[in-house]
Amino acid sequence: ADTLASREIFSCSICLDHLEDPVTIPCGHNYCINCIKTHWDEKGRRMHSCPQCRKTFTLRPALVKNTMLANLVKEIKKTGLQAAPADHCYARPEDVPCDVCTGRKLKAFKSCLVCVASYCEKHLQDHYNAAPLKKHKLVEPCKKLQENICSSHDEPMKIFCRTDQQHICSHCKLIGHKYHETVPVEAERTKKQKELEMSRQKLKQRLRDREKDVTILQQEVESINQSADKAVEENEKIFAELICLMQNRSSDLKQQIRSQQETEVGRVKELQEKVEQEIAELRRNDAKLEQLSCTEDHNQFLHSYSLLSALNESTDSSSIEIRPLRYFEDLTAAVKEVSDKLQDVLKEKWTNISLTVTEVDVLLSEPVPKTRVGFLRYSREIRMDLNTANTSVLLCEGGRKTTAVKEQQSYSSHPDRFTGWCQVMSRETVAYKSTSRSLLSDECGLGFNRTSWALCCDRNGFKFVHNNSHKAVSGPQFGRVGVYLDHSAGILCFYNQHESITESLTPEKEALCFEQKISLLFLWMNLNIVASSDK
Repeated sequence: ADTLASREIFSCSICLDHLEDPVTIPCGHNYCINCIKTHWDEKGRRMHSCPQCRKTFTLRPALVKNTMLANLVKEIKKTGLQAAPADHCYARPEDVPCDVCTGRKLKAFKSCLVCVASYCEKHLQDHYNAAPLKKHKLVEPCKKLQENICSSHDEPMKIFCRTDQQHICSHCKLIGHKYHETVPVEAERTKKQKELEMSRQKLKQRLRDREKDVTILQQEVESINQSADKAVEENEKIFAELICLMQNRSSDLKQQIRSQQETEVGRVKELQEKVEQEIAELRRNDAKLEQLSCTEDHNQFLHSYSLLSALNESTDSSSIEIRPLRYFEDLTAAVKEVSDKLQDVLKEKWTNISLTVTEVDVLLSEPVPKTRVGFLRYSREIRMDLNTANTSVLLCEGGRKTTAVKEQQSYSSHPDRFTGWCQVMSRETVAYKSTSRSLLSDECGLGFNRTSWALCCDRNGFKFVHNNSHKAVSGPQFGRVGVYLDHSAGILCFYNQHESITESLTPEKEALCFEQKISLLFLWMNLNIVASSDK
């Protein structure tokens, strides 16, 4: 007890080591001069207190070396008296305790896989000094050392059975695993380590790809903003030259551009956030794999390996594809064209100008595909919106199929429902919201107004309808129609799905391919039923 008390007296409560150049502060406690200076410097000029008793001092006390105490500490060092272990050196419930220490146990410094025991730094010295013990395998402190001992034969399990995927001892190999494929745990660890490294390489590659995608998306946001700002600036100059009516239109158009800009930026940022979340998950997975990779205990490594195997099953993430930029340039061109005409022309063309804003897309279209594989790349599953379905239209197969029926369906009232025409629209609609729904006039019929397009198919053939203008289209009879829609390029193509793609309908082959510089909507009509979609 006296020795322990002496150790505590001559130890600094800040660094927990022997006092070095000891000083005594007014409350009577002693510290290393550098320790107390650093402590007070970190707390600031107004905080001068004793780390032990918490007594505060109005002025920062002057520090004078305690010569007597310094001499005593010097003598203690000569006699070999060591400082008492600090509290943080003792094993807590979550730490691995030393198996040799009696009473209050110190934290283990290493675990021995041969002795199946853990040792503090003091009791580990024999493993460094005694020749027989130098050959033992020392690893970081481990709580699960007993898991390396065979419960049936009470000997180390140094063999791994690949047939049963478990650790065994030499007795187990002769009794229950005689004809199984067995290898030393070191060999299995080497194999699994290689697999782990390969998994980490794949994960790191996906991480690099995702980080690259984030950069691309950020550039996309900047490009959208620059294009939108340029469009606003140029259009403000154009409308400044027009009369008061043009100024009002300019204000409306600016609002539409900003709204579309916000939508596009929001879409890209949402995707960016998703990619960043995936990056964070990849980093966490990499950290887990790295931690496992550094495990020195082969058995513990193999125990944990199967638990983390799910990290290796992640599929490669799809990459971000950004096509050449276009954005709002078409809008500016349309406005310049209209600005050359007078007010009456402007009034007539205003709808087309306004609609150009909604056509802006962050991805410029690619050439129209020429093969079936090329078309399938853009395939989408279309589902009809029940809220738009006329009561004579029956939806089935989860909204993927529509049928005209005589019996009226009991659909609830909804402002988007067609009540006059036997029609239905898809959930992913890009049709104009202003399209009338509740009238029987031509304004409600898809293809009979300026906001929709229709390919009508019946026993008599085909006809293309837009703004109540009909155009007959010749071609062979077929039951299914394939549709290719490119918003940014303004291309809408209809194909006979029973013919090869290379024989798809083109202007030269009596096909139908209309190019418009505004948003497009196509319809499928099968005999007497119309189903509309935007894809």
